[in-house]
Amino acid sequence: MSSTTAEADALELDERPLGRAIDAIFRADLHRRRGRVTDLIGLIIEATGLEAEIGEVCEVQVGRWATPVLAEVVGFRARRTLLMALGEMNGIGPGNAVTATGRALSAPVGDGLLGRVLDGLGSPIDDRGEVDSARLTPVVASPPDPLTRPRIQQRMGLGVRALDGLVPAGIGQRLGIFAGSGVGKSSLLGMIARSSTADVNVICLVGERGREVREFIERDLGSALAHSVVVVATSDQPSLVRIKAAQTATTIAEHFRDQGKDVMLMMDSVTRFAMAQREVGLAIGEPPATRGYTPSVFAVLPKLLERSGTSEKGSITGLYTVLVDGDDMNEPIADAVRSILDGHIVLTRELAHAGHYPAVDVLQSVSRLVGEVVTDDVRRAGMNVRSMLSAYHDKADLISIGAYERGTDPATDRAIDLKPHIDAFLRQELTEHDSVQDVDARLLELGNAGIVATPAMPVAAAPAPARTPMTPGESALPPLNITA
Repeated sequence: MSSTTAEADALELDERPLGRAIDAIFRADLHRRRGRVTDLIGLIIEATGLEAEIGEVCEVQVGRWATPVLAEVVGFRARRTLLMALGEMNGIGPGNAVTATGRALSAPVGDGLLGRVLDGLGSPIDDRGEVDSARLTPVVASPPDPLTRPRIQQRMGLGVRALDGLVPAGIGQRLGIFAGSGVGKSSLLGMIARSSTADVNVICLVGERGREVREFIERDLGSALAHSVVVVATSDQPSLVRIKAAQTATTIAEHFRDQGKDVMLMMDSVTRFAMAQREVGLAIGEPPATRGYTPSVFAVLPKLLERSGTSEKGSITGLYTVLVDGDDMNEPIADAVRSILDGHIVLTRELAHAGHYPAVDVLQSVSRLVGEVVTDDVRRAGMNVRSMLSAYHDKADLISIGAYERGTDPATDRAIDLKPHIDAFLRQELTEHDSVQDVDARLLELGNAGIVATPAMPVAAAPAPARTPMTPGESALPPLNITA
């Protein structure tokens, strides 16, 4: 090695630490923006003298040796900064120092997240150590530019016959699963996670019962955990943590999307995310609107849901469950989410009580991209099956009491004959899995069997018999036989 090369290498080695130090100095925030706690009312911490921005994370000192409590700036009032804690508020009191960190909340992203379980802030909770090769990314981001989103033309297999056949989803489509409590949403999500054709699953459990988290991971998710990331914020977590869980899961999904992968993002549920945002809004003084939901709820919903979909590199297929209040499919959150998404799947309690699993009511479920992702033959077969189910549903009361006479309606007759076969197609065990090709073949068989030929109209109808004119004073009604 020449002396010139050796001197250059030595100089480069000497300059590396110096360059890092200079870069750190330029990036450092040398102005310590510190305030003091003045009030704590409910969920809100009020501080004075703090220079911070909306969404900035601050550290609230709770003791000389205790770990500071992280809090986020959520608003301002009367020259005071309003913060909400990202953890327990025990130990916070008047006069405690509040220091702005100068950054927003960030979550770890990377391939090392596969198979891991994280909390709402992105920290591992599965006792497997820190995430390998992870980098921090802000959890709040803008959706892709609308004109850069490719059209959805390819089909995403969900592994559920009722959905793949009659409510098909495209790669990058966003569907809502609307259901009441205890109808089978979590089991359906686990079934899709095990059987979908997506490269990566990102599952977000917002406001879930603590008892059901491990149950969902071990029973419903099972072996699919190896290519999945689970983000959990249980119902006892602060409202801000529940909000951040949804944003963290979306950020992780965006990371894998930018790698060119097809990601399945499943969130259970958007309703609990909206409830958490309502708690924040009411705490900072927003006026309640419909059913107590504040205006900010309806502002943040599209910002969250629009982040999924197609992009120039990959795609995020979104499945968002909506916990309808009192089984009312038109309650405010359900109505708002339905208007944003590209279709909706309705699970009904009647089908669940009848032992029909999955309890998908295909007559109320719609995919707005069915014409884009399936062939015309499959689409027509699906419409024929829907027509038979509709004909049976219209005459269900008469059929159940035996008052319907065969021959009255050819479509209903065919629906009665094929109803057992349609039910067998729509029902599915948790361990069953059919490919998209098998589902299309069975659907074509059912749909073609349900075609009812329309009888030909007669060429000339016979003239109606002439009516004998009534004599004056004659009544059109028969005389009444009334005896004294």
